[in-house]
Amino acid sequence: MNLLDFYRQYPDESSCEEALRRFRERHGLFCSRCGGLRLSWNPSHRSWTCMDCKHEMTLRSGTVMQGSNLPIRDWFAAMYLLTATKRAISSKEIQRQLGRKRYQPVWEMAHKLRDVMGKRDARYNLHGDVEIDEGFFSTETPEAQKDCPLKRGRGSQRKTSVLVMAESSFPDTPSDKKRSTPKIVGHIKMEVIDDLKASTETPRIKQATDGKANATTDGSSTYASLEKDGAVASHKAVVMDDKKKVGKVLPWVHIAISNAKRSILDTYHDIKAEFLQLYLNEFCYKFNRRYFGFRLFERLELCACTYRAEFKHRIY
Repeated sequence: MNLLDFYRQYPDESSCEEALRRFRERHGLFCSRCGGLRLSWNPSHRSWTCMDCKHEMTLRSGTVMQGSNLPIRDWFAAMYLLTATKRAISSKEIQRQLGRKRYQPVWEMAHKLRDVMGKRDARYNLHGDVEIDEGFFSTETPEAQKDCPLKRGRGSQRKTSVLVMAESSFPDTPSDKKRSTPKIVGHIKMEVIDDLKASTETPRIKQATDGKANATTDGSSTYASLEKDGAVASHKAVVMDDKKKVGKVLPWVHIAISNAKRSILDTYHDIKAEFLQLYLNEFCYKFNRRYFGFRLFERLELCACTYRAEFKHRIY
């Protein structure tokens, strides 16, 4: 769906409401109270009534839009803007495009959509050959540490640790195209972590993979017990004295890290560490669906109708 198709398909609020109703009924609508499947549409109330327990469900019930006062058309437009290009888009730009006076509700809407993007990606496990490493993203200095001397390196107050995993394998048939790496990449995952301890990373890796993955990491002791703890089927640790070797052994995690950093730096002046995971959710969601093209908007529609966001209202 391109921009002209979007405005042709959703010209006003009523068309968006009708599309949302059809979309939910087509993708398995059920009663949120009793789980019943016999629901009757009430046009005057713009809601469904369960024929078993008489519970009433509104159009937004059980979706990411529940509790929001913004028009459904604004939600659809925000979904389109977030998925229209590979680049990230700021909430300020979404506010400008929607013509909204207040920034706060638009900012919350964008973060709720990023939240459900992460929920959708959490359903999929990485498999096959998986590269694992950490990245350190620049974030705003915490308020409590702004008066403290700024540390350098990975321990800096302005650095947030992120565990990065990428499916990476050699193709069955080598390509004639000139590429930066002979490997091809599948899905990726990025998770903000508090520290680099094995007790922190191993459970995350175990949850993110199918248990049969073949992991490749650097020589860090953090990954020493991955195979023993059942997080992966096999583990290959490569000690890299030369930094040039990193790009050959772990190419895709570092490509993903550099692309994610560039995406954030190109769009935002500074971000808080507490919101970094949401921005990474957006990057990974779009990266993992990089071949969907304009169909990505429909996929996010399904995602928005299936999940409720855990992101809560707060004053920014």
